[in-house]
Amino acid sequence: MTVYPVYIYEDATIHHAAEVISLAEVSDIMVVDKQFNFIGVLSEGDLLRRMLPDMDEILAVGGTLSHAFQLFVQKGNQLAADPIGHLLIRDAISVKTTDEVAEVATIMVQKQIRRLPVVDNNKLVGSISRADICRAVIYNRNRG
Repeated sequence: MTVYPVYIYEDATIHHAAEVISLAEVSDIMVVDKQFNFIGVLSEGDLLRRMLPDMDEILAVGGTLSHAFQLFVQKGNQLAADPIGHLLIRDAISVKTTDEVAEVATIMVQKQIRRLPVVDNNKLVGSISRADICRAVIYNRNRG
């Protein structure tokens, strides 16, 4: 488990969220309130989908990849100051520090999730990734 999860506050902007995702090189960031209560997860996919122009917009300006990229940048700039609230996965699957590693791994594989928030008493205490689980298995194998 990562005890210092990448997180942002629920009142963050799209620009701030994109910046954190880019700098931290993560696919998902945890979202908390000022008391560190877990609110949800923001995925880079949801963020990108919000900024991507639709096909009609692209065709209206010429239909090339260059035009699509210009629209993407333009739309990103227009949405930069918008709050992230409407993009959150608020009913995100989370695990507890007491959950078994095999149970967590099963959830991740079945739901195709790369990282899960670890939440105890509604507080974000960490996150766990597939790589964390692999490390746990290797470490325990080498101990035995």
